[in-house]
Amino acid sequence: MLTVRALAAESGLEILAGEAGADAPVRWVHIAELADPTPWLSGGELLLTTGMQLEGEGEARALVARLHGHQLAGLGFGTGFNFDHVPRELLEEADALGFPVFEVPYETPFIAITEQAFGQLVNEHYEVLQRGIATHKRLERLVVEEQGLDEVVRALSAAIGGAVLVLDARGEPLASRAFRRELSDEAVRAVQEQLLGAVGAEFAPDHPQLAGRSLALPVSARAAGAPSAWLVAARDADGLGDFERLICQQATTVVALELMRQRAMRNTERRLAGDVIADAVAGRVEGRELAGRLRPFGVGEHAAVVVLSGTSSELDLERALTDSGHAGLVAAREGLLVAVADGHELSDPIALGQRLLEGVGAEGAAVSRVSRSAQLRRSYHEARLALEAVALSNGRGPQVASWRDLGAFQLLLSVQDDDALRLFSDSVLGPLEEGGREYGEELVRSLEAFIECNGQWERAARELFCHRHTLRYRIRRVEELTGRDLSRAQDRIEFWLALRARELAVPP
Repeated sequence: MLTVRALAAESGLEILAGEAGADAPVRWVHIAELADPTPWLSGGELLLTTGMQLEGEGEARALVARLHGHQLAGLGFGTGFNFDHVPRELLEEADALGFPVFEVPYETPFIAITEQAFGQLVNEHYEVLQRGIATHKRLERLVVEEQGLDEVVRALSAAIGGAVLVLDARGEPLASRAFRRELSDEAVRAVQEQLLGAVGAEFAPDHPQLAGRSLALPVSARAAGAPSAWLVAARDADGLGDFERLICQQATTVVALELMRQRAMRNTERRLAGDVIADAVAGRVEGRELAGRLRPFGVGEHAAVVVLSGTSSELDLERALTDSGHAGLVAAREGLLVAVADGHELSDPIALGQRLLEGVGAEGAAVSRVSRSAQLRRSYHEARLALEAVALSNGRGPQVASWRDLGAFQLLLSVQDDDALRLFSDSVLGPLEEGGREYGEELVRSLEAFIECNGQWERAARELFCHRHTLRYRIRRVEELTGRDLSRAQDRIEFWLALRARELAVPP
């Protein structure tokens, strides 16, 4: 780092006053003969002047005070022009303020000092750039090697010699690492509150423990819009220098790439999870093959299924399942969220269902027993039908339904013969699919909605997005084709059992 003391020594000059501030860093060198050059200076510069604007003791003192107040690094006073020596009052004021001043004799041109300074500054900036490029490559390599966000943060923490924290858009920690000095919980909470009010631009945290030595930078994994995350860096000692600021700026790109990689990986895993559950429920995969497809998700020989209703997201359920300490996979199916949890050491599936229900804020939940993973299809239907059975109890069921609440559904699940289930279903619903021709499926859907809504025409019509008169026509057509009467309890029960048997039977 170029300082006033170092520059004076390199030029063969001596500090005459303000020795206490001689180690101030020099950002630039500026030559001016104005009485007040500060409007054209931003701080950190070394000013070179011959003092031709000074006409009295008061002006000399005022110049030093003005330069010191504007945060300049120091003053080089040229002699042999208007002054043979540096004015005494100027040196007295400089000593009083700790503002470094050195004499530049006539034989030493200002250009010699500026060239000396510029050469060192360029070399310093080049060195910072080279170090920054090397650090950036190291961080990029961690992403390419899929080392993870924790390793990226660890390497960045070591590079700046301080604590690094990555927060998501809501302020929740994604990764953190301290070098030697941990960030207090109070300081982290202050940063979280401050970034929620930020407008997407970098800011300096103002908490007392962080002020002057930290920076918060937005991380964007999207082309536009609010940041997807925030990178917070705080040096253990002193403020962030040029090098630290440079690599923190570069690190935001690396962190964004890592977050995008993680998101792509999660989306792929989610699609694979959805495929596994869909294939298992449809009966397209079972036994040893199914167990093998579940194994990469951490699901062993035994598993339990949890289904939840409501408007929660798969991401919320993934987090809740991870927080529960159980491995598994998550997918959305038939308007429900489905979690398949590893059954190892899962002694109480209902307690797990309760944790997931509270974790995602779902409207309802149901769980299956812990069974062999190869029987995932049956476990799924066990949980789904338990949820449906409790929904039919008009609020009298438990908060988390289970196999104990299946009621009449237990009868259907106990029928292991798919041919028998299909035969019964076809005997009741077959006339609709055959006689209804291309509208057969529409008639079956209308029948199911009518029964599920307990024969309430308006409610069932809303579910089907049709007019109630259209629904009445469809139900009359169902009765004509099947020879049954939906006003009779026995016929309704047979229709209901046939619809459920149709769902449970593996397609031929």
